[in-house]
Amino acid sequence: MNSYEFVPSPEVAAALKAGKPVVALESTIISHGLPRPSNLEVAREVEQIVRDHGATPATIAILDGKVCIGLTDDQLVAIANRDDIAKASSRDLAIIAATGKSAATTVAATAHLAVLAGIMSLQLVASVEFTAGQMNHSMNQPI
Repeated sequence: MNSYEFVPSPEVAAALKAGKPVVALESTIISHGLPRPSNLEVAREVEQIVRDHGATPATIAILDGKVCIGLTDDQLVAIANRDDIAKASSRDLAIIAATGKSAATTVAATAHLAVLAGIMSLQLVASVEFTAGQMNHSMNQPI
């Protein structure tokens, strides 16, 4: 049984309801991996790359105890700029959610939450490879 409070973004909710492809994206790179303001710019660029290829991006994070499946632009800004964002792997999810705290998700936590939210695991695996390939391509670096 799942006891997390899931809050899909309007864009993700519509895509899931329509059976359209959804790409789960981890958020730790935004909060902990890249310096400000590049972190927000890269996050927006990656989400746009996903859209340009016909899928809906679902950047996953926990904000104030709620599991956000897909972020609004305001939520993306919060993950990129707030100083109280923890880094959560799968083992940390219950504590972060139960205490009402906020966290960016690692790839492991993102995969776990994506499946619980109804994003099929095959889509997730393909999306991680797709996104990594597109990022390397867009940065003009070999894969």
